Amino acid sequence: MEDLMKFLPYVLMIGVFYFLMIRPQQKRAKAEREFENQLKVGDRIITKSGIHGKIAELAEKTIVIETMSGKLKMERSSISMEMSAKMNEVAVTKK
Repeated sequence: MEDLMKFLPYVLMIGVFYFLMIRPQQKRAKAEREFENQLKVGDRIITKSGIHGKIAELAEKTIVIETMSGKLKMERSSISMEMSAKMNEVAVTKK
């Protein structure tokens, strides 16, 4: 019993670390993967670097976005989930 009490603080520390750090990060990564999989041609997006555009073509890992200056080929992971959602939310409320 005494040995168990020695390791209890370490077990609790690992548990707290998991629930405060690891689990939220896993949820966020899952949400981003779902967002990337739900993209379709014609969606308006913002990249993580701040480029605004509309999806012109989709491939497995890349997309082609159409901007005012032409078309750009990028990785799907470069799309900002939060900024794209905010932009589309504002566009819906303005209509």
